[in-house]
Amino acid sequence: MGNKQKKRKIQKKKQKEKNERINKSLQEGNDFEKELKLLVLGTGDSGKSTFVKQAQILFKDGFDEKQRELFKQAIKNNLILHMKLLINGVYDFGLDLSKSNEKLAKRFLEISDRTQPNEQIAETISKLWADSSIKEVFDRRSELQIPDTANYYLDAIDRIVDENYQPTDMDIVYCRIPTTGISELQFVVQDHPWRIVDVGGQKSERRKWIHQFDDVSMIIYVVAMSEYDQNLFEDENINRMYESLELFDSVASNRIFTRTSIILVFNKMDIFEEKIKKTDPKICFKNYTGGCDFEKAKKFITKQFIKVVKTKRRKVFPFYTKATEPESIKNTFETIIETVLKNTQL
Repeated sequence: MGNKQKKRKIQKKKQKEKNERINKSLQEGNDFEKELKLLVLGTGDSGKSTFVKQAQILFKDGFDEKQRELFKQAIKNNLILHMKLLINGVYDFGLDLSKSNEKLAKRFLEISDRTQPNEQIAETISKLWADSSIKEVFDRRSELQIPDTANYYLDAIDRIVDENYQPTDMDIVYCRIPTTGISELQFVVQDHPWRIVDVGGQKSERRKWIHQFDDVSMIIYVVAMSEYDQNLFEDENINRMYESLELFDSVASNRIFTRTSIILVFNKMDIFEEKIKKTDPKICFKNYTGGCDFEKAKKFITKQFIKVVKTKRRKVFPFYTKATEPESIKNTFETIIETVLKNTQL
């Protein structure tokens, strides 16, 4: 047993040293290893950045202190923002809070969005979060612009406002900060250097994509399956799924990507599975006839995206995942890596 453990330690040390040599080579501009560049595209709130954050946990040992501090502030601010959205939802839907909570809610709306929640604010949030009308608004969150992960933080209010709070990896994974500009992640896996490029999905950010189109080994296009009954943040008259489909059409038909294979990541499958029980995809796709059947809806939506790719010679690989679940992402990334290596000229 001792010899096996010793052998594993030696192998791990050798692999780490090799990874460091490759990383150093890349930093110095040495091109002896072909870098595999993955361009991650998708509309805003599709889960692109969550996908990349999971890659950082898997391949880069997570987040440094500076990143954790940035997310810590965002998480605390989101507690305020999420509760304000829920309170406004109560009024939008014509619901009633209890008398004591009605007073708390009105005072809460006067708090600055930049306020760092203390114990008193945390107590107020907990009381409001327990109100049946607030819970009903969260259940109907797809009708408003309320994040699916709001409940994760609201349930953890006491832990987050503790003076010694440090965000866990999952706290960071769930935290939504819209991507502005371009972010990159470099790592080494299976003896190859990789670069994941994530660009903002909002319309105002898409003009920056063109600068990232060179030397792309594979496109990863992320689709939020659960958004078939939701509208855009930027334009509440446009369905999110339709927007994603149109954007994918423009990516797939771009001349620069004529020979670039595409990985279609259908994300948020857990939320989609819950939502499909109550909401028929016909709300988005008028020609859909499968009703509230998970497998039929999954197959139909997948087909809508794949048929956008005009030529049969173009390779499209569909994957289904839950970007907030580490094991799901781990399995997806392992398969993606194998797919890229198999279909890329090195």
